[in-house]
Amino acid sequence: MRLSTRNQLPGTVESVQTGEAMAIVKVILDGGHPVTASITREAVDDLQLDKGTKVTVLVKSTEVMLAVE
Repeated sequence: MRLSTRNQLPGTVESVQTGEAMAIVKVILDGGHPVTASITREAVDDLQLDKGTKVTVLVKSTEVMLAVE
């Protein structure tokens, strides 16, 4: 599959916490950094996500913000 999304980060699902309609999926990127995604429960089922599933995190945004103290 070819995508226009430039930020494609490989990782592994660490946990899936499902609610009634939404799910919180925690991914550990191959570099060791965590990323959390909120997706529909239907998407979790369709993608058959579970702990240990290899995934690619796709980040597409019109804004990226940084903050310092």
